[in-house]
Amino acid sequence: MREECKHFQSRTYKSGEVARFCKLGLAPDQPWSCPDNCLTFEPRLVDIGWAHGSLVDRPVEDAPPDVSAEDRRSILESASEIVDAVAPDLIEERRQYLEDQERKNSRGWKFWRR
Repeated sequence: MREECKHFQSRTYKSGEVARFCKLGLAPDQPWSCPDNCLTFEPRLVDIGWAHGSLVDRPVEDAPPDVSAEDRRSILESASEIVDAVAPDLIEERRQYLEDQERKNSRGWKFWRR
């Protein structure tokens, strides 16, 4: 991945796992590489408001040698299909939860009105 690209993002989780990805979703072989001559590549010019730590980023793991690029893409596409199939249900469940919370909160403060 081109870490100097404006669209590159990296997240480190409590477990120590690091996720590196293109926020536009245009790197089919992420986290290993960006497409050659990517049309959306823009150099990161300024890091305003960022807090940079003293730790060094872990190097990206090497791509699995026994899996071809086409196989990796098909695995990622199938994982994306699974997430896309579940996402509408999760969004609806979250919307319903927020509506219920709003309904509960809106009733409580008007107890003094008659």
